[in-house]
Amino acid sequence: MPTMKSAKKRLRQNVKHNLRNRSYRSALKTQIKDFLGVVKEGKVQPAEEELRLTVQKLDKAAKKGILHKKTASRRKSRLTKKLNQIKATAQEKS
Repeated sequence: MPTMKSAKKRLRQNVKHNLRNRSYRSALKTQIKDFLGVVKEGKVQPAEEELRLTVQKLDKAAKKGILHKKTASRRKSRLTKKLNQIKATAQEKS
């Protein structure tokens, strides 16, 4: 346990930030899973909407420092790739 006043305050801040970041990270993972679920069904229109929401969350997480900027970019790229794959298969079918 910290003994200095500033160290005690820092500990309180760290605990608070840790809880906030953990809940945000959890919400982000849930959003990504929702998107992947829609992609698995092969529905293009709902997948585009889910991707838009997911990209928003990734950008916000990167801005707040929860994710690194390049990590967010990489994830957005991979998710967009998945959307483009189901779009391509939908076009082939029609």
